[in-house]
Amino acid sequence: MNDLVFNADKIVGSKYPTYVIAEVGQNHQGDLEIAKDLIKKAKECGADCVKFQKSCLPEKFTKSTLNLKYDSEHSWGKTYGEHKKHLEFSDEQYIELQKYATELGIHFSASAMDEISLIFLKKLNTPFIKIGSGDATNILLLEKAAKTGKPLIVSTGMCSMEDVDLIYKTIYRQHKNFALLHCVSSYPTKPCDANLGNIARFQSKYPVCIGYSGHEMGYNLTLAAVALGAKIVERHITPDKTWKGNDHSCSLNIVEFKSMVSAIREIEEGMGMEKRLLTCEEACWKKLGKSIVVLRTIEKNSIIMKEDLGIKVSSPKGLDPKLIKSIIGRTTSRTIEADNPITEDELVQ
Repeated sequence: MNDLVFNADKIVGSKYPTYVIAEVGQNHQGDLEIAKDLIKKAKECGADCVKFQKSCLPEKFTKSTLNLKYDSEHSWGKTYGEHKKHLEFSDEQYIELQKYATELGIHFSASAMDEISLIFLKKLNTPFIKIGSGDATNILLLEKAAKTGKPLIVSTGMCSMEDVDLIYKTIYRQHKNFALLHCVSSYPTKPCDANLGNIARFQSKYPVCIGYSGHEMGYNLTLAAVALGAKIVERHITPDKTWKGNDHSCSLNIVEFKSMVSAIREIEEGMGMEKRLLTCEEACWKKLGKSIVVLRTIEKNSIIMKEDLGIKVSSPKGLDPKLIKSIIGRTTSRTIEADNPITEDELVQ
């Protein structure tokens, strides 16, 4: 797996901690102060990055779409265009939010939802540019994003494996510094639809950083994704799940997000590959570890027979039970009393 390199001091990959993205999206309700508070809360939760969604509405939507009547409990306007305009921050506001995030010491980025937004985010010099699932097969945008040379993170919701192949090949022609996120674009995603096995599938097929963008209720599946090897995790964050807006209900609240990050770090801590008697096991070994013992008294210079030996918890400890077959046929160097452990010193060398 290739590492994803943002800059000299931030690398994401197999030897590094999982990169956690707090997806604000449009959960800020169009309010700059709420957005700033979510950036602050994301930092306090332990997230590595806070992410928004940047759109130029006339570039992203047709006029007829923007003019559609939008009669919904989640609407911020009479038409879909008015609704989206309410939730869209200006370039100047993005610059202000980025500055605030930088002051707090958390990465700031956004999804480029169209070419104009892509150009803006490049100028903003975010550590990476996100391409959301809605544009995963937007080959023109993918090509232009890849040609910027910026690190890219691409979600693959609503995609077939053939689509993912196309995404990979399109970007790989330009550079290798990108990541693919397994994603299911269902809000919320049911466990039976999560298909987390695709993380291993992506890892075996694409030599780039692989992650997970989740929309499930809770975060158990996200933790499973980390255990399966996802090196980037993206989850929506909200101050209140009951707020107006389609994404709030399947977002994580502040307490949940912080608990998730803590659990991810605990999982990472437990992913080592040492297999030996660890220091933390020594007390248990001293209490419960078994040794080779003699079942009857064996005189000095006697040949040890199979029927002479047993395995018991003993104090002090003797030879490890795995050596029992190698003890048979050896000669004792001194008398060993019944029900006592055998040590190497009691055997003729």
